[in-house]
Amino acid sequence: MRILHTSDWHIGRTFHGHSTLDALRGVLEALTDQVRDHDVDVVIVAGDVFDSAAPAAGCYALLTDTLRGIADAGAQVIVTSGNHDSAARLGFQAGLLRDGIHVLTDPAAVGTPITIPDAAGPVHFYGIPYLEPALLRHLWPEARSQAAVLDRAMGLVRDDLARRGGRSVAVAHCFAAGVEPTPHLERDIQQGGLDVVPLQTFAGVDYMALGHIHGRQQLAPHIRYAGAPMHYSFGEGDKPRGSWLIQLDADGFAGAEWLELPVPRRVVTLRAPLAEILDDPRHAEHEDAWVCVEYTDALPERDPMRRLQARFPYCAKVVHLPAETGERDSRTYVERVRAARSDAELVEAFLVHVRDGAGADDRERELLGEVLDERVRVEELA
Repeated sequence: MRILHTSDWHIGRTFHGHSTLDALRGVLEALTDQVRDHDVDVVIVAGDVFDSAAPAAGCYALLTDTLRGIADAGAQVIVTSGNHDSAARLGFQAGLLRDGIHVLTDPAAVGTPITIPDAAGPVHFYGIPYLEPALLRHLWPEARSQAAVLDRAMGLVRDDLARRGGRSVAVAHCFAAGVEPTPHLERDIQQGGLDVVPLQTFAGVDYMALGHIHGRQQLAPHIRYAGAPMHYSFGEGDKPRGSWLIQLDADGFAGAEWLELPVPRRVVTLRAPLAEILDDPRHAEHEDAWVCVEYTDALPERDPMRRLQARFPYCAKVVHLPAETGERDSRTYVERVRAARSDAELVEAFLVHVRDGAGADDRERELLGEVLDERVRVEELA
């Protein structure tokens, strides 16, 4: 059996205010081509199908078109909900879809598989939707953390599998031990920052398809994250986009192959003085990319975004990160103001405060001196 593992489509997400819907449509069409080209039997979407609990109408249209396209390519589809999804809204669509497309969002159904046979016999697919502990206390009162609810869910999976026998695949959306998250990207689903799901929780199945982390990761040969199909932040720029092609033989997990997906627009971060970024011909290759600029000039530059977009039309983020800062004054701003003995010292205290320790340079001191002298002359004439 050939299984395509994907996750975290985040349909409806924006990239620094820009819609990604059309770009994602092209990527998901490429994923559908993978299904056809590799004779995939089952496609798994491991949560975060949508980016929000209340997606716009166009998001539903893209999901429906993609699921139908995958089914037309010859594969069955198993979709679970993630922490970004509304399980109720995603689950509502399940009854409207054709046979062979399974949308699993009900925690009460955990432990009941979708069984799909191949030449070697049945393969049981156990979809575990994102489980919020606070909402499951009426079902599992003792499970008060992500680790606890996943442990309970996998216990139900193992109990059912012991009765049925055969090969098995489980799907979950969680933060597993040993992963490397993208800083500031994946929404925190831990309790107090400590609720990581141990790898032993996933014991007992032939393959564990995980979602939530946006970069592909292998925690064990049969435990993997596929990551998101697109770059949704500048922190992901160095991470490949694609899906895992998993093979099961008669004995279970038989191997995995990474299938690359196209990148509609590359994501790059440039760090250098602003003039260098604007003029250096080495950066010509990035002129059609999404660009984040971290310019290292000592002082903030005027209107950097407008100037950068003249060269990089898709510059979406500008950050001032001085390469060097002045020596820190341990005094507070109020203390520095009180210590000033002249207008020039008062202005210097202000500049040090707003420039991260950098006071006026020689030319600025000259200009300030002229302004302050003129002020004195005006006051004397008055």
